[in-house]
Amino acid sequence: MDKLTAAKVMLDVAQTESFTATADRLDMSRPMVTRYVEAAENWLGSRLLQRTTRKVSLTSAGEQLLPKLQSWVDEAHKLEESLMPTHAISGLVRVSVSMSFGFSQLMPALEKFRQQYPAVKLDIDAQDRAVDMVAERIDLAIRTTNDPNPTLIGRPFSVCYSKLVASPEYLATQPEIKTPQDLTHHQCLGYKNFGRHLWQLTHKGERQEVEVNCDITANEATVLLHGSLANMGISMQPDYLADQWIEQGKLVWVLPEWQLMSLQMYLLYPSRKHLSIPVRVLIDFLLDYFDYTSPKSS
Repeated sequence: MDKLTAAKVMLDVAQTESFTATADRLDMSRPMVTRYVEAAENWLGSRLLQRTTRKVSLTSAGEQLLPKLQSWVDEAHKLEESLMPTHAISGLVRVSVSMSFGFSQLMPALEKFRQQYPAVKLDIDAQDRAVDMVAERIDLAIRTTNDPNPTLIGRPFSVCYSKLVASPEYLATQPEIKTPQDLTHHQCLGYKNFGRHLWQLTHKGERQEVEVNCDITANEATVLLHGSLANMGISMQPDYLADQWIEQGKLVWVLPEWQLMSLQMYLLYPSRKHLSIPVRVLIDFLLDYFDYTSPKSS
């Protein structure tokens, strides 16, 4: 039995503390996971895991040997990757991303990625919600937040800037908007995952919080975007969605002198220690593609 695969399975079980969870994550049967763990223990000459009906945990020998096993697997990965031409790197990467960023930014990036790594398969899970990356077998999550999950590894790769927008037709029939407080007299479209009814705006050091009227809310930015295009009110939109419609004259930037809060964009994954080669090359590609340098203070 392949020793490297056995070591990878052993390390994954140590992380998930479950043979079943590892079987799901690695897309293999539970009996096969058991066989690989037993092979690793036989090869190393020591029992590494303590099995009970409720939990799997490391033995004292497992705790001592696990760092060495991880180091060996890491070096094997580096050697394998250095010797492997990009067209030969293969495997499946499951990516979780918001619908808005997925279609407008990620898919153009993945088109370039596939040119370099044609054998890597990609499964895109597009929805605006937090996911249990282990339970849902997600390899990489792309999230817009200033408060990333501390249990995950987070690599900042871009910044999301937003603006308030509305259609010219809507604005033509409504009171003029000169200050943030004028928004209280308008129909606003609320994003449930961020600033649903309280919008924060800043201008030359001055900060205002406006409690807006949102009879319509949604958990997805593109839904609200098309609400604004349909003359239904003012919505908060990321620049990467709004700018093209503003350039076409179908949306107007409301209060352009006032700035909305910017949000960091992260590549999130469970652990540096369990990344497959396809996941690692995708992360490196996206960091290079978006060409973002994280501030030194962060």
